[in-house]
Amino acid sequence: MAIVTNAQNTLSPASPGFDIVRGNIAHGRIDTISYSSKTVGTIRRALIYTPPGYSKRKKYPVLYLLHGIGGDEREWLNGGHPEVILDNLYATNKIEPMIVVMPNGRAMKDDRAVGNIFDSAKVQAFATFEKDLLNDLIPYIEKNFPVVKDRESRAIAGLSMGGGQSLNFGLGNLDKFAWIGGFSSAPNTKMPAQLIPNPEETKKKVKLLWISCGASDNLIMFSKRTHDYLVKNNIPHIYYIEPGVHDFKVWKNGLYMFSQLIFKPVDTSTFSKYPVVGAPASSNVRSAQYPQVLADHRVVFRVKAPDAQRMQIDLGKKYDMTKDTGGYWQVTTDSIGEGFHYYSLVVDGVAVADPSSESFYGMGRMASGIEIPFAGGGYYAMRNVPHGDIRIKKYFSTVTNSWRQLYIYTPPTYDVNINDKYPVLYILHGGGEDERGWATQGKTDIILDNLIADKKASPMLVVMMDGNVSSEGLAGFGEQSLKKFEDELKNAVIPFVEKNYRTKTDGNDRALAGLSLGGLQSLYAGIRNTNMFSYLGVFSSGWFANQPTLSDPEYTFMKENATTINNNLKSFWIAMGGKEDIAYNNCKIMLGKFDEMGIKYTYNEYPGGHTWPVWRNNLYNFAQVLFK
Repeated sequence: MAIVTNAQNTLSPASPGFDIVRGNIAHGRIDTISYSSKTVGTIRRALIYTPPGYSKRKKYPVLYLLHGIGGDEREWLNGGHPEVILDNLYATNKIEPMIVVMPNGRAMKDDRAVGNIFDSAKVQAFATFEKDLLNDLIPYIEKNFPVVKDRESRAIAGLSMGGGQSLNFGLGNLDKFAWIGGFSSAPNTKMPAQLIPNPEETKKKVKLLWISCGASDNLIMFSKRTHDYLVKNNIPHIYYIEPGVHDFKVWKNGLYMFSQLIFKPVDTSTFSKYPVVGAPASSNVRSAQYPQVLADHRVVFRVKAPDAQRMQIDLGKKYDMTKDTGGYWQVTTDSIGEGFHYYSLVVDGVAVADPSSESFYGMGRMASGIEIPFAGGGYYAMRNVPHGDIRIKKYFSTVTNSWRQLYIYTPPTYDVNINDKYPVLYILHGGGEDERGWATQGKTDIILDNLIADKKASPMLVVMMDGNVSSEGLAGFGEQSLKKFEDELKNAVIPFVEKNYRTKTDGNDRALAGLSLGGLQSLYAGIRNTNMFSYLGVFSSGWFANQPTLSDPEYTFMKENATTINNNLKSFWIAMGGKEDIAYNNCKIMLGKFDEMGIKYTYNEYPGGHTWPVWRNNLYNFAQVLFK
């Protein structure tokens, strides 16, 4: 997909009147054709549009335009009038002359859109249409009409079910199609790795890959997952999300824009400039349309609360919302960093969770969370790989004299290879969070599943314990609470895990890590017990430089035991979220102390501040170091 000169600029959406018949221009023609389908074993029908000035002495490229699950070959004609849209575009010299074929994508003998359109046989007929299209319809068109018979002169696009067909058939037959468009593609769309098993080949062969959808379309997830995979694999494409739902308003605009781009030189540098208006956040509860994430990562929040007097969104920075006459409060934020962020609604001064968002325990209470799309987040994307489990276990702690809970990740092979024993990573959350943090906000299971499948990490158990063992909270954090955490880890959690799970019990097969407050806990317990832990990870943390009564005894202990620490720890892995991380200065001062003492460590820096995107990346990298 090389960039060529004299290519088109970024297109604007259709203006009013684009789909209204104009009497003072030349018009194309719609006809019905019949062709013999060996695939179905019957005569099938399709509509064909020939452009204004059509001549059998010329040769034309062809666009195959597909309908949805409830339609047939006339759905586009009845609902979208593509002949009007295309006639108007021809009149202003905005599209190349082309033939458009509108077939019946339900490849079965009774292909009418009647009865239960979701019947399994009728759904299967949409998949069967691939063979009918390639072996019967295209050969008929190329025998009976003056068309150019090469892949660069063939395009395929469709709406809904037809959008899924277009992506499936187009990307699955790169020797047949160079121009591919999916408008509001439906659940029949194959998983991205099936659609594009060879990204490099797709880059070379596809001239234009267009994916569009209405922002409030409940099927947008299928377009987005394809888009996310394309971004991950650096495959040029246009991802265009516009205001709208699952209807012809969106699909007509899709045809209007797609038709202007095909059969022309392509400039891939314009692709990323197409707007993505308010796509619902992936962290929304089912069917919630807001909050919506814009292309530049600003977020639109909209909440109905007619009786509220004042509303704000608290994303670290507070944004005042405005109320319309319908009782809806709305605000658009500044651009938000990629990845996961906590937020709250502030209703008349009271911070509450947004009912439209999934809720997470953070900030010392239940709060909402929002995922901002991240091009580099493929390592925590759900993939077609073997998946392990996250199990919730209750245990009685003799340290706290209470019933407590932990989460534990078991790898995909745990219940299959029942004689195998596994090393264990014990991992700690930050202040204001609990054992749920790494399981939900941290996406530990998905990160490990993908690493293990790629053979980048050893199969391991990951124990996500509750580090809140002191009733004093962070304000009372000191030697006493650190010691109590150490006792809980050594005398309650580890014995419980090793009694109830198939674990290796040597220090070489244990790792300990934590973020922020959990990083301090890991420092304290890990450094004092290097006979029990051979790997120590500290994320976004460091001894407080302004609390020498806490830090000085730790430095003294480390200085006196430097040789033992260096000999026992296979990896002392310390990571920060760049200079914007609130723990950055403390950490740098601490590392200076380590250098003076001759303590060996590995330092990793990943930009993003004191946030979950950083800690997910820390786990991704630290896990690859362990148990090797």
